[in-house]
Amino acid sequence: MSQQEIEVILSRHLAECLAMPIFIVNPDGDLIFYNEPAEAILGLTYNETGMMPAKEWATIFQPVDREGKSLSPEELPLVIALATRHPAHKLFWIHGKDGVSREIEVTAFPLIGQAERFLGAVAIFWESHG
Repeated sequence: MSQQEIEVILSRHLAECLAMPIFIVNPDGDLIFYNEPAEAILGLTYNETGMMPAKEWATIFQPVDREGKSLSPEELPLVIALATRHPAHKLFWIHGKDGVSREIEVTAFPLIGQAERFLGAVAIFWESHG
C-alpha cells in the first residue's frame, strides 16, 4: 500500500466510524476505500474488492437512470467531483453484487488538503426511498 496523505488517512478513519455509506477515491479516481455501510448497498465487501481503478468501479455496479438508461462514468457524481473539483449530486439506480437493484442518492465532493493539495474525492450515498 502506498503512502497516503494524513487527510486521506483521517477521511478513511472518519468513514470507518460513521453509519453512512462512504466511498473514497484518490486523485486518479482509483477506489482506495469504502466503509461497512457502503458494503451493504454495494453487495460486496471492501476486502473482496480492495483498490479498484475508476473505470472498473464506475461500471461494476451498472449505474442507470430512472428510465433504465446506462449512465456513463462521466455522469456519476464522484467522477464529476474529481474532474471539476466541485461537489456533485445525483439520484440513480445501481445493481449491487448481491443481485439487488437499489435507487441511491450520491453526494460527492473533492478532498482538498492543506495548501490546496488535491487528494481525491469522497462520495456519501444512501438508499433512496422516494
